[in-house]
Amino acid sequence: MEIKIENIEDIASAARKFVDEMGENCVFAFYGKMGAGKTTFIKAICEALGVKDVVTSPTFALVNEYADAEGQPVYHFDFYRIKNLREAYDMGCEEYFYSGYPCFIEWPELVEELLPDDTVKVNIEVLENESRIVTLG
Repeated sequence: MEIKIENIEDIASAARKFVDEMGENCVFAFYGKMGAGKTTFIKAICEALGVKDVVTSPTFALVNEYADAEGQPVYHFDFYRIKNLREAYDMGCEEYFYSGYPCFIEWPELVEELLPDDTVKVNIEVLENESRIVTLG
C-alpha cells in the first residue's frame, strides 16, 4: 500500500490512513534517508492514535513510551546512535517488540536481526517536489 503526502498539511490525513491500515500488526520499521520525515510521520501517527504527550525522537534514550487514547502503551524507537546489538538487547527491545503494543522504529537497519518476523517495513521516499511516498509492505 502507498500513501502520498503532498505537503505537511496532508500529514494528519496520511497518518489516519496509516492507522486504518495497521490491522493486527504491532511492529513497524521505518526506512528512509536522514530528513525523509520518519520522526514527523511517526509523531502524526501517534497523534492519530490519541497520544497527548509531546512526541519527540528518542535519539539518546533509544525508546520513548507514550499512552494512546485508551491509555495503552505506544513505543517509539530511534536506533540511529546504537553502536551494537548488545545495546538493543541490554535495553530490552525484544520485550517491547513482542509486547503486543505498537512499536514504531527509526533506523531499524541497525537491529534488523532482532525484529519479529511479522514486522511491517515502512519506506518513506522523498520525491523531487519534496512530497513523500510512504510504502507499507
